[in-house]
Amino acid sequence: MRFILPVLDQSQSSGMVNENEWFLEPMESKGTLFGLKLDGERLHAEQSAFQHIEIYQTETFGKLMVIDGCVMLTDRDNFLYHEMIAHPALCLHPNPRRVLIIGGGDCGTLREVLRHPQVESAVQVDIDERVTRLAEEYFPALCDSNDDARAQLLFDDGIAYVRNAADQAFDLIIVDSTDPVGPAEGLFNRAFYAQCHRALADDGILVQQSESPLIHLELIQQVHASMKGEGFAATRLVNFPQPVYPSGWWSATLAFKQAEGAQRQADSARVEAISADTLYFNAATLNGALALPNFVAKALAEKA
Repeated sequence: MRFILPVLDQSQSSGMVNENEWFLEPMESKGTLFGLKLDGERLHAEQSAFQHIEIYQTETFGKLMVIDGCVMLTDRDNFLYHEMIAHPALCLHPNPRRVLIIGGGDCGTLREVLRHPQVESAVQVDIDERVTRLAEEYFPALCDSNDDARAQLLFDDGIAYVRNAADQAFDLIIVDSTDPVGPAEGLFNRAFYAQCHRALADDGILVQQSESPLIHLELIQQVHASMKGEGFAATRLVNFPQPVYPSGWWSATLAFKQAEGAQRQADSARVEAISADTLYFNAATLNGALALPNFVAKALAEKA
């Protein structure tokens, strides 16, 4: 089967459904194309106050959420992202009691955070309430912890929320954002990282989803350099598979306020306990995720 697609000049992805009923997401600037075969009509589409949101049923990946033409998540593989943006930092931190999630409107990261009994409070701040309401309707398993007494869901500007937060208010800040365009663009700059540094406790960790090591390595270098430029003592990259995102390989950057935090070993008892309920995360996959291929390690060392 051959698909003929229009040429796109956007630097970011812009998805479409072609006549053969595939959802296709080309990234013209990187020369890539990802597709999923659909099963029936589109389930939902709306323009919220902030972005265009669509829900599809696919043949092999379950339900699919698309925002502004870009794949956000599917039933089949979202566990990879949600587990790996949450559990490595939560197991490396000595006592993660107070967690802030910026973005994360589908609530999957919140669910993973609240698997940890040490967490006493988890505040999730997403600018678009409609993402959460649609997740509750179409991806209910991701929202299992929304009613947890420790959870607080706010629909507001995450950048402003961090700016107004008290000093050292959180032990862990997780930035579960979309690509660095549109509403998420301000989450990838030094001013935001400076506010996160101020709002974190002395042993705090900032986690930022940081795109693909294969095709966004320059962005990852910039993220690490910017975090260090705003006072974080050390950074580490967590890398993991993510089939529905560009290149199929994704990452999260961990920034530590204290240099020794980056050298700390994960709490083995905590890793073992969490692994009883996870689909991907365990001691072995954590060690593998923190091990960097040579070209990535060299690129980050050059910007150190």
